[in-house]
Amino acid sequence: MCREPDIPAWAPLLYQLQLLDFREKLDPLTLPVADRIRIGNQKRERGNFHFQREEYSMAARAYSMALDVLTTRSRDGGNGGVKTEEEEVRDYRVKCLNNLATVQIKLEQYQEALSSSREVLTLEPNNVKSLFRAGKHLSDMGEYKEAMEVLKRALKLEPTTKAIHAELSKLVRRQSGGKDTQEWISKPAAMLGDNITPFLIPSKKKPSGISWKFILGALVVALGSLVTSLILTARN
Repeated sequence: MCREPDIPAWAPLLYQLQLLDFREKLDPLTLPVADRIRIGNQKRERGNFHFQREEYSMAARAYSMALDVLTTRSRDGGNGGVKTEEEEVRDYRVKCLNNLATVQIKLEQYQEALSSSREVLTLEPNNVKSLFRAGKHLSDMGEYKEAMEVLKRALKLEPTTKAIHAELSKLVRRQSGGKDTQEWISKPAAMLGDNITPFLIPSKKKPSGISWKFILGALVVALGSLVTSLILTARN
């Protein structure tokens, strides 16, 4: 900051602040649902701002504050919103929870990310993003059976998504103890049906025995030796 000529560039500045007034923080449960939606969305956008700047701890805090506000419950335990507002609150909660799970992964808070993904699925059971994220975390934690069920649900909803097939392939290898004896085979959507199960085939093995290239090389060497011997014999 500079203000020539009285404040030159790089001059140290000392600010003195005076508190003139303050007010108590509002309890979100006492506010109308429309106000909660407005405030919650503002905090969600603040979280997005911090996330873009890679300030993940601050982003997680903003998303958590948004979730505290985004509720249709009232202080008296009743329901303070109409159906349309409830749906809007749910949609914003899903967005916040998905964003929070992404931030928690960045912060290596994997258990918390799994909890956030599961909470999304209680609100929106067919949310593919959360199904995929939950399945991946369960697989990483060694919960292979539950991970397979979750990932198969995600695959049924989006059969052509490569990331889901890749994670299923990784899961199958883990189930087989890390051996490359089985692999996940992607199938067209029409073949998946309601009963999605891993398509396993044995991996290709190299044929045993002596290679034909080795035999051909040996024959060439032997033939060369024979020709050399004949030439030396003829000269003698």
